[in-house]
Amino acid sequence: MVAVLALPDTIAFDLATPVEVFGRALLPDGSPAYEVVVCGSSPTVQAGPIRVTTDAGLDALACAGTVVVPGRNTADAPVPPAVLTALRTAAGRGTRIASICVGAFVLAEAGMLDGLAATTHWRAADALARRYPSIRVDPSVLYIDNGQVVTSAGAAAGLDLCLHLVERDHGVAVAAAAARLAVASVHRDGGQAQFIRQERPAGSSPSLAPLLDWIERHAHRPLTLAEIAAEARVSVRTLNRRFADELRQSPIAWLTGVRLRHAQELLEGTDQGVGQIARATGFPTDSNFRAQFTRTVGVAPSAYRRSFRGPARRTTAG
Repeated sequence: MVAVLALPDTIAFDLATPVEVFGRALLPDGSPAYEVVVCGSSPTVQAGPIRVTTDAGLDALACAGTVVVPGRNTADAPVPPAVLTALRTAAGRGTRIASICVGAFVLAEAGMLDGLAATTHWRAADALARRYPSIRVDPSVLYIDNGQVVTSAGAAAGLDLCLHLVERDHGVAVAAAAARLAVASVHRDGGQAQFIRQERPAGSSPSLAPLLDWIERHAHRPLTLAEIAAEARVSVRTLNRRFADELRQSPIAWLTGVRLRHAQELLEGTDQGVGQIARATGFPTDSNFRAQFTRTVGVAPSAYRRSFRGPARRTTAG
């Protein structure tokens, strides 16, 4: 049995994904692959603008082979003590526990991710790492399978996780059939990194803002660290320290991130070839651009273009 845990203020999409994937998965003989139960600490649960009626209470976790914890709209909201107890008890019996999106915060609060690698929605990854420093948070992947404990990234990555578990339980054929039913791929190329957009951290010093704006405008040029420091009117050493303190990365890493974002925008919205885009965004060579893009985003530029190009441009070769 798969028990989907509906907590207060649950994200409806995260809740519906395991219900639909596991609930519709069929074995080769046509019989259901899983029994699915939606359970919670109360009979009804608010899920954004809708209300969800649960099938069972927390005692359902005692009968489940898999427990799925969807995310909540407020990721770090307090978890009811009874929920933490039920999760820990289930884990102690060997039950498989999986989280979708920021549901990882619930598993972390229960102590299930201590010392493990885990993922969550990329926007919440820093918060998860700060609040639970014993967890090795990887925001670049779609899901991480630790055996008994499995975590996924945001939103659609929950679908990837559920299909992965179906394949793990019943093999490729059953998972492929479930994927076709969901009009999805059993295994997507790349990871969560291809969806991440570089953002300035909230509360970052306004003293860096003019420099970051300048980098944004001049990223296409062959900038050097010394030139960036000169624009900021500080030494290279001071520049490195400010970026490390406020942006948690080096100036060159930030510059590369800006260039990659500009490249993503050109791949999505223009017909320019990869070589043209490399030159337009400041990368020294085509091969350097391809290597940097693939390493950071997780897919090659051409694959990214196929996935994200606007409908009117999908017939143009990348």
